[in-house]
Amino acid sequence: MSLQENYTQVEERIAAACAKTGRRREEVHLIAVSKTHAAEKVQEVFALGQKAFGENRIAELAEKRSQLDKSIEWHLIGQLQTNKVKLLPQETILHTLDRESLVQKLASHFTSVRPLRCLIQVNCSREPQKSGVSIEDFFSLAEKIAAEKALRVLGLMTMAEHSTEEVAIRQAFADLRKLSQKVKEERLFEGYAGWLSMGMSGDFGYAIQEGATHVRIGSAIFGERTFP
Repeated sequence: MSLQENYTQVEERIAAACAKTGRRREEVHLIAVSKTHAAEKVQEVFALGQKAFGENRIAELAEKRSQLDKSIEWHLIGQLQTNKVKLLPQETILHTLDRESLVQKLASHFTSVRPLRCLIQVNCSREPQKSGVSIEDFFSLAEKIAAEKALRVLGLMTMAEHSTEEVAIRQAFADLRKLSQKVKEERLFEGYAGWLSMGMSGDFGYAIQEGATHVRIGSAIFGERTFP
């Protein structure tokens, strides 16, 4: 299928998942994950009305950002190494804040006048190969982040267990939703927006049913990844 057909189908699937749980389509924001795909493909999807795009690598994000429309909202959804912080544009939204060393590096690079918008990545699936702060260590890290005025926390991010079991997949999403509710109740972050970045091409329907506000969808739109 063409990019337009893929994009239309994804939009229809998001709308159907919203309808299934009585949510409005406007409550769920699509981040089109364009990692490894050419800037021309991003431009084609942008022309269809898509405004937010996600990349895994900061170098690839920076390159595409320099080539494409300045109104695109960029999201970094892959791990950010501390030595690459200087390459991160202030306008980018970081989804993978998950450790104290990165907190310190970001806080020294950005300012309270122009804080970096970010999400805390949580390892809700408890899989050792996945990044993200553990649920047990979350509030300890969150307190350190809350003390840094150069960082504005919009919400939380997670990836579900790599499984075909609906119960296992949804559990990770449900755990993130409950954790976000605690953050709200304790008023941990000023300006906390309650974003729940969860759900990818294979499981975003479940994520929406569990309260996702942002879904990160790549292959269902762009097809399989292309590598040089």
